[in-house]
Amino acid sequence: MEVHAIRDEASYRSALQRVSVLVDLDPAPDTAEGEVLEILGTLIEVYEAKRYAMAPPDPIDAIRFHMEQSGLKPADLVPYIGPTNRVYEILAGRRPLTMPMIRRLLTLGIPASSLVGQPEPVAA
Repeated sequence: MEVHAIRDEASYRSALQRVSVLVDLDPAPDTAEGEVLEILGTLIEVYEAKRYAMAPPDPIDAIRFHMEQSGLKPADLVPYIGPTNRVYEILAGRRPLTMPMIRRLLTLGIPASSLVGQPEPVAA
């Protein structure tokens, strides 16, 4: 079986079709079909990362999402952010996160890329 680079939507769809067929066959990893499945999976992953890249969420949205998923209340963030009024200021977007807050929030498992946010463009 030949494997080709995925350079456009048509080759992407074709690769997805081939993967679907191979997954249904459930080949052993050390077979030719298993190798092709692994290679196609890697190619698809790289193509999707380039083509459908997602920006990290807004830091406050990331904190709110983590709170929702973990069943946390604003009072639970006091050890990470500071006094309750500061937690509410952060969640309302009236106060920015500081580096010490970000470092403490990392221990909750929130990705750094989400807490730091998007880099601002550099003026030329």
